[in-house]
Amino acid sequence: MQQRDVRRRVMPTELEELLGFLDAPSPQVKKAAVDIVQGLTGSEDGLQSLCRYSDVVIPALSRVLNEKKEVSEPAAEALINLSQNPEQVAKMVAVGMIKTAMDILYRQGSGITRLLVMLLVNLTQSDDGIASLLQTGDEKIQGLYLMKLVRSFCTSYTETTDDPFEHVGSILVNISKNEAGRKMLLDPKRGMLKQIVRQFDSTNPLRKKGVSGTIRNCCFEAETQLENLLLISEFLWPALLLPVAGSKVYSEHDTSKMPLEIGSALSIEREPVDDPEIQVQALESIYLITLQEAGRRALWSVNGPRILQLGYEDEEDPKVMEAYEQIGSLLVHGSGTDECSTQTSK
Repeated sequence: MQQRDVRRRVMPTELEELLGFLDAPSPQVKKAAVDIVQGLTGSEDGLQSLCRYSDVVIPALSRVLNEKKEVSEPAAEALINLSQNPEQVAKMVAVGMIKTAMDILYRQGSGITRLLVMLLVNLTQSDDGIASLLQTGDEKIQGLYLMKLVRSFCTSYTETTDDPFEHVGSILVNISKNEAGRKMLLDPKRGMLKQIVRQFDSTNPLRKKGVSGTIRNCCFEAETQLENLLLISEFLWPALLLPVAGSKVYSEHDTSKMPLEIGSALSIEREPVDDPEIQVQALESIYLITLQEAGRRALWSVNGPRILQLGYEDEEDPKVMEAYEQIGSLLVHGSGTDECSTQTSK
């Protein structure tokens, strides 16, 4: 038996009347209606009631996103809650919600930047939402929205200020699950992945996970796009190898065979990365790259197998250890180099 909601339920006729006030000419009446709708989206019963009228609710809330923050903020929050339902995501994408969100996001003085980005995270969990954000239907402007978001993600953050674009990392993970999205990110002429990878140095865990997940997804194209991945190896290898290097101070003998950025970081005491999700994603990325012979050569060229060996010795998490071992097996049995194989098993 379902537990009854102690709050007063809105009857269908009352709800229809309420939704009519979302377009009221009076700012006070409109704000009151938006606030009530936002409150309804906070409960399962309220969401179900609103979903039955989504053909009215979604366009009405979309129209008020343009207004003052006191009205646009609860409207955006309501849309975020509604967009947790895949059916509502499909309806939002169909009525052009991504274009609306992007237009308002880049309008001067938008006070709901963070909320619009969070809405885009939900909308890009569907293939249609990804296609809409990528603008795949128009060659002239294809990728423009994505380039704008990447630029904002890579230029908006400082350690001391609010970070309204931090959730763009999650959008990039969603986009890179799609083949068209991966190819766009890997296009060297656009240079987006290079910008994204450099954000891995951020101390913000949301950004770090977004970058890590995006790299990992893009590495699924290694078979055909390895050259483009290795074009940014100066930034890619530190982002992939440092999280799995363990906490040891490396010897000069080891670091002398590494690029300066990696060798310098590993020659001093440091805090190890202790996020298993990021470590597994980094190791999976390395594995996908090293499935290709040229990828294995590239890993050997930065003394990567030695880093993996020492990192493995420090590791205790079973899932992370398994990811190390997968690469170790590949390097031992599948290496096309003349280097002495480094086995990453205890």
